Amino acid sequence: MNALHRSRRLACLGLLALAGFAAVPVRSAAAPLKIAYSDWPGWVAWEVAVQKGWFKDAGLDVQFLWFEYAPSMDAFSAGKADAVMVTNGDSLVTGAGGGKNVVIMLTDYSNGNDMIVAKPGIKSVKDLKGKKIGIEVGLVEHLMLLNALKKNGMSESDVTLVNTPTNQTPQAFPSPTLDAIAAWNPNAGQALKAVAGSTAIYTSADEPGLIYDTIVVTPQSLSQHRADWVKFVALWDRVLAYINDPATKDDALKIMAARTGSTPKDYAAFIGGTHFLSLADSSKIIANKGTGFDSLIGSSAVANDFNVKNKVYKDSQDVSSYVDFKLTDEAIAAAAKK
Repeated sequence: MNALHRSRRLACLGLLALAGFAAVPVRSAAAPLKIAYSDWPGWVAWEVAVQKGWFKDAGLDVQFLWFEYAPSMDAFSAGKADAVMVTNGDSLVTGAGGGKNVVIMLTDYSNGNDMIVAKPGIKSVKDLKGKKIGIEVGLVEHLMLLNALKKNGMSESDVTLVNTPTNQTPQAFPSPTLDAIAAWNPNAGQALKAVAGSTAIYTSADEPGLIYDTIVVTPQSLSQHRADWVKFVALWDRVLAYINDPATKDDALKIMAARTGSTPKDYAAFIGGTHFLSLADSSKIIANKGTGFDSLIGSSAVANDFNVKNKVYKDSQDVSSYVDFKLTDEAIAAAAKK
């Protein structure tokens, strides 16, 4: 079972408690940049650049390290990687645990892969009042549910949460004790199949920007090897072009599916629930200092409040300190020179 089949956004409190004791990664000038990643379309997309040799063409020595999601954060926090691919909310979790990091770019936002799935007869979020929802408390689906309730004039007190591990939601959903579940694909899709007539009444597509997927780097690596990270990010639009071009899309899907042990058809479905962001898109979202979900800062502030309230970590984080506001623009300029 690959990482997308398990806890993609695990809070990782236990394993991140060790992060404060981790050594700062020491990297010689000749050593490769080490990037920890896991199974999410916006991150597996980089496999195209790996297989096509584009990093070597750009004069970069990189090493991609494949993990499940939580262990990727653990490896980064332990100083075994220069960078890791995480959600914006989990960049804060990692940092609060001692694995200091800076977002250098956005790869995408979830656009339907995260869902609230309800049994027949429940047709809207408002119909959830008084119902029992299977959900892994403290993870991003919990945040999505709170967002859905708020938009419908409701609060958490209007429903009953039944703490359910995300990868167990498809098995738990048919139980008469649950009226709905919240999960991300493929678990959400499996839950839909498990109960005939069930429907997705709210998804991440209803709140674009609630869940941004990012690449974060240690402050030390960013300071010492900034030019290399600019070159790295500058390749992103080339990766997206290969995935989106009808002439090369099939090859891209084969590459991505092979990395995850999936099939091109299945991976195409995952991509359908992922809104890839070009570097220009990413730049606008990073530069926006507003409070809405069209702003990385705004989205991360909501995640920070959620994490503190639900005791994912104790101390509120300065979300602006987690963002490099210039590197994406530097990468755009570098790509334009070629």
